[in-house]
Amino acid sequence: MRNLFSILTIFISIASYGYTIDDYLIRICEDKNCEFGTPSGYININGDTIIPINQFYYCFTDTLKDFAIVLDKKKICKAIDKSGNTLYEVKWYDNGPDYISEGLFRIIVEGKTGYANERGEIVIEPQYACTNPFVNGKARVSFECELVDDEEHKIMKSENWFYIDKEGKKIE
Repeated sequence: MRNLFSILTIFISIASYGYTIDDYLIRICEDKNCEFGTPSGYININGDTIIPINQFYYCFTDTLKDFAIVLDKKKICKAIDKSGNTLYEVKWYDNGPDYISEGLFRIIVEGKTGYANERGEIVIEPQYACTNPFVNGKARVSFECELVDDEEHKIMKSENWFYIDKEGKKIE
């Protein structure tokens, strides 16, 4: 009964976003608990393996619609498409992929940080050395930044912070 409820919930949420049942992949894991570090991959609705279990170290996203967040074998956090191709790196924050804040999360391309939306689309091109999540419609960013070790974490230090809106425009 619990599995039926889960399947119905997934189907209703997918249908409400205009997807069809063929438009997504489902995460599979080597063991039933699918805990962090468990080899995982993706199958389609017919049970065909699309992304093999050992292609990545771990798959965070349980239902791949537009993109999925995974850890590659070098433990780099990445966004991938339905074929397993890398779209961009996802900023590692706290103990996992960056959180979605106000509809956006931080991404990294060629060492620069920008923002993508909940569909995985890049909405603010990666161009900053350091970025903070969006809060109240703005994010603190800097083109020049130094990461300083503070025992447990890295702290971003800059003399040139400024704020941007969700379109990437500087807020005066």
